[in-house]
Amino acid sequence: MTTQPLVSIIIRTKNEERWIKLCLDKIFEQTYKNFEIIIVDNYSTDKTLQKIKDYKINKIIKIRKYLPGKAINLGIKNSNGKYIVIISAHCIPTTKKWLNNFIKSINNKKNIFAGVYGRQEPMNFSNSNDKRDMFLLFGLDRKIQKKDSFFHNANSCIRRSVWKKFPFNEEISNIEDRLWGQEIIKKGYQILYEPNASVFHFHGVNQNNHQGRLSNIISIVDN
Repeated sequence: MTTQPLVSIIIRTKNEERWIKLCLDKIFEQTYKNFEIIIVDNYSTDKTLQKIKDYKINKIIKIRKYLPGKAINLGIKNSNGKYIVIISAHCIPTTKKWLNNFIKSINNKKNIFAGVYGRQEPMNFSNSNDKRDMFLLFGLDRKIQKKDSFFHNANSCIRRSVWKKFPFNEEISNIEDRLWGQEIIKKGYQILYEPNASVFHFHGVNQNNHQGRLSNIISIVDN
């Protein structure tokens, strides 16, 4: 019998009391069972941490000055898995095969992918702009990316061995995932989009065209 590789699931939280139980319930229902959960919390002031106590969480780490890449790197440094799954606390796996589909895609010898990102589906009450963004970006076709560096950490899986060489940028406020994808593509790695590793996500990539986020992203891209 083949032993399942240990997977470290990194969840970043900041006042996620509305979503965290839904997220964790679906994770603990997965058919793939060999995982640990690392919570990186940005000092939540609501009931997020209280609700987390109902679950077997391996580590809870607090980060005061939140930057996405910094939080993810911190979580990974405190984890042990061969593969790292990164999921936002407000993302809800759509099936019990979500984790298995991630690991099946990345744990293979034929195609060595640095990272895999999954589909994001809107909720029925998501904003129209967000629904549009998710439908346009996250389709039904599985695809191997050799030049396209798009990657998204709301729902992704990476190899620890690759992360050790290429950790996430800890200085930027947004799109640390896209910059990581750009770097590894330049180094000759490939990225996989796996639509069968799907989550429900309340907001889209552009978060209903949030102007502050837009300005930050354009500033990073310009630089």
